[in-house]
Amino acid sequence: MAVPVTDVEKRSPLYQFLEWNIAPTPAETVDRIMQGGFDPAGAMPPWEMNRLFDSGYLPGEFGWWTLPDGGVMLANLTQMPGVRPEMFDWWFAWHGLDPMRYKIWDKDDHYYCLTQNPEVSLNASLSMKERYWNTAHEIREALLPGQEPVGVRLNFVPPEQVGFDPERLKEFDGTIVCTPGPAIMVHFLRPTAEGCELRTRFWMGYTVADGKPVRIPDFPANEMAAKAMLIHNVKEFTHLAKLLPVVYAQFKDDFTVQPFQLDERR
Repeated sequence: MAVPVTDVEKRSPLYQFLEWNIAPTPAETVDRIMQGGFDPAGAMPPWEMNRLFDSGYLPGEFGWWTLPDGGVMLANLTQMPGVRPEMFDWWFAWHGLDPMRYKIWDKDDHYYCLTQNPEVSLNASLSMKERYWNTAHEIREALLPGQEPVGVRLNFVPPEQVGFDPERLKEFDGTIVCTPGPAIMVHFLRPTAEGCELRTRFWMGYTVADGKPVRIPDFPANEMAAKAMLIHNVKEFTHLAKLLPVVYAQFKDDFTVQPFQLDERR
């Protein structure tokens, strides 16, 4: 287990999930990612993100591509049997309230996550979506096992604020978790007969201005970083697909399960 665990965390009812095995990204998948050469038809700029609402699948559901303007897109598809959209929204409202919750997601690579807006996450008068919209998470994680963790701040916003069509959102029966950049992140979750499937997109080297994606001038979109991010994404969301139904069943009504750091931040 790479991430440090305190004595307090070992006494948490969440510790049972740190004892679960987490599978590495399969070697053949890593090789495919590292070799690249994905079908050029899969490349899609962020201003075409509304194509995700179309039925069926797009050419680029898995892989990474350098786009004509120098940005990089990566895509992943994760089947999540037994998961419902409201569970995914709950996870993003719930897990930022203590680092232990981030650690159980990926005990090899997830060191720390804490929402900077706990009062929003704890506001039971809001929907689960609203309990993470317009909040920021401070995160420390490694993309690959053995790497030093790096810090990142994710600002979660409603999907129309990154460029999704409000009218199509009204008809959508899934959920979208997204951040506006400097790598636009989209987790597009839609129902299936078995549960849900997660279609992840990262657009590296882009941000959002006036509700629309734009390229960041001279921002160096790094292909090696994209490969590492995709390898990490496969691992963490494959594990979350197994973890989420069980954690949700036990703790969906408990936003203050110990350890809980709200008092320390006041």
